[in-house]
Amino acid sequence: MSWKNKIKGSVIGVIGFLLSPLSWWNDLVVNIPLAIMIGWIFSLIYKPLFLPAAIFGYWFTNVLGLILLRRGGQTALKEEDAPNPFSKKELVKDIIISVAYTGVIILLAKLKVIEPLNNYFSTVK
Repeated sequence: MSWKNKIKGSVIGVIGFLLSPLSWWNDLVVNIPLAIMIGWIFSLIYKPLFLPAAIFGYWFTNVLGLILLRRGGQTALKEEDAPNPFSKKELVKDIIISVAYTGVIILLAKLKVIEPLNNYFSTVK
């Protein structure tokens, strides 16, 4: 493995981790501020777009984080120095995986497998 691939993949992976929903603190520090900025930009065009754009921006930063995390791992672990272009097929696959991940989180929340922290310590449900 080349050091160039390891370093490049590691940087992409760290950026992906910072944006992904896998880090517990990223929402407050990274994703929500980015989502608000995206909402502000769209609200300059049309004010009522603020909330939908902010919600989309939040989701987009999380999905982008998962894609970058996967891509960084692939690049860091790649054996040779040959370029591996990011095809449309791979992008669609990454988006499908990210949407499926989002769906799993929603399903787990609906089934009350995952809940707000204070619900775990509540005696009355």
